[in-house]
Amino acid sequence: MAENPDSIMKEAGDSAQGDEIDAKPDRSSFSLLKKKKAEPMPPVQVSQGPEGVPSHEYNMTFKKMGTCIIINNKNFDKTTGMDPRHGTDKDAEALFKCFQSLGFKVAVSNNCSCDKMEDLLKQAAEEDHTDSACFVCILLSHGEANCIYGTDGMVPIKVLTSYFRGDRCRTLLGKPKLFFIQACRGTEFDDGVQADSSTVGDTDPDSQYKIPVEADFLIAYSTVPGYYSWRSPGRGSWFVQALCSVLNEHGKTLEIMQILTRVNCKVARDFESHSNNPTFHSKKQIPCIMSMLTKEVYFSKKRHPDGAI
Repeated sequence: MAENPDSIMKEAGDSAQGDEIDAKPDRSSFSLLKKKKAEPMPPVQVSQGPEGVPSHEYNMTFKKMGTCIIINNKNFDKTTGMDPRHGTDKDAEALFKCFQSLGFKVAVSNNCSCDKMEDLLKQAAEEDHTDSACFVCILLSHGEANCIYGTDGMVPIKVLTSYFRGDRCRTLLGKPKLFFIQACRGTEFDDGVQADSSTVGDTDPDSQYKIPVEADFLIAYSTVPGYYSWRSPGRGSWFVQALCSVLNEHGKTLEIMQILTRVNCKVARDFESHSNNPTFHSKKQIPCIMSMLTKEVYFSKKRHPDGAI
């Protein structure tokens, strides 16, 4: 079984420790997938937005910005064959400060099993989010394809997001549910390609209607399907470094897709692996955004008149 690469980033100040990937090449020798049946719920209807909020923007004028849950998995059971994710605590710390500064109530849970991850998100979905503008979940772990690792195995990402569907989490219905996932999605490397300078260069707010149960989600992956995701033990993952940098600078002014497009650009241009092993040398990475949002998301300072700024 191949080991994680002992590489270093092509970026000043990060030569002490090498970058790592959030999966290993061969996971075919054992089955770790945890499956649970989703509970069916009846369809619902929703009333949209207060006066003064543009129809193309989500209403963020609530008492609270919302909850941000960070699941930070560093150490794994030997049965999984997964190495410790050195550097993930840097990610968790940076994300905690970043989303707290945006007004979220942030909670970090470390080294969660598959059942624990499901329990945490199920409980969060069952809470009353009536006074909250949105919900954020951040998953930091090893991953493969469409699954993410708990300390004892894998769980489909779809299972974790499904608790917040419109027919299962009523108090977040019509509100943005944002998931940020730092994990590998396969075993391919992105070699990159050399480029020269010439090539880079709702109409009635009072109406009631059904909305799709899968609407109002955004899932920002650290990498595209099939590829590794890189992480520096000394500085944290490339994706989280870029995400926190852009959010800290523009989180209260730019729309979420503008923010994530800048994150994509930063990861693509500013990071590259370097290793004495040619297999892991000079590799690149590009994040991936999957949006089912129906409006624009701004992390504004505005709150409901009864809420704190």
